[in-house]
Amino acid sequence: MLDKLDKLDLIKLMDTYVIPWGINIVMALAIFFIGKIIVNTLSQLLGKVLRKSKMDNILVNFITSIIRTILLLFVVIAALDRLGLDTTSLIALLGAAGLAVGLALQGSLQNFASGVMLIIFRPFKAGDFVEVAGTSGVVETISIFSSILRTGDNREIIIPNGSIYGGTITNFSARDTRRIDMTFGIGYDDDIKKAKELLAQIVSQDERVLPEPKTVIALSELASSSVNFVVRPWVKTGDYWAVKWDLTEQVKLQFDQAGISIPYPQMDVHHTAKK
Repeated sequence: MLDKLDKLDLIKLMDTYVIPWGINIVMALAIFFIGKIIVNTLSQLLGKVLRKSKMDNILVNFITSIIRTILLLFVVIAALDRLGLDTTSLIALLGAAGLAVGLALQGSLQNFASGVMLIIFRPFKAGDFVEVAGTSGVVETISIFSSILRTGDNREIIIPNGSIYGGTITNFSARDTRRIDMTFGIGYDDDIKKAKELLAQIVSQDERVLPEPKTVIALSELASSSVNFVVRPWVKTGDYWAVKWDLTEQVKLQFDQAGISIPYPQMDVHHTAKK
């Protein structure tokens, strides 16, 4: 009689607890391992697609790791739910933790979001000469949270991406050609036509000046102490500074040879002696 009762209890225990829990554990493990394989496969496929779109490797690795972590989190929650655990509280806890972390890292998240936008939309690339966040320099590195610029005197400037993307970005290297805007003044007693012809001659003698668009040379202003000409030649972007400096030097030298003055501000002081 006792043996029969023991067998009945054992069968009941098996039917009530062991077999259902065993099935749940096996199913949960299956969900986890199969889900992990699917997540890894999807992450690899996503990485290949993003790399084919010529996206930056830094961003590709970061995006794939974020997506993989999120998908794995869903897999773990699904496995725990199959075990019969209450995952509602876990999801609420994760949401609260995510909100707290987001508030604590608000500035960093802004820099990260800006870095993603910079890498995706590419307003500039490494090697470009830009002006961002009040700083001018050559772009050395664009990373997720900050970018590095090298100034003309070889200083390294690290700028948070939030400051870059939230302000005006001037990319001097974005176009193949640039216009040089220069202003030269002559005296009121000098020959205007002669000065204009000389400016045109100086510009035409420099082979780096492009024939199209045509150079603009015009009298722009009758200033307080000078008659001002604007000279606006077009050059290749890489020749900008060299041409500007050379033309400025040639204007000074040839104006001096031609007897054309380049006035500068003067002040006449009249002193009346006391009797």
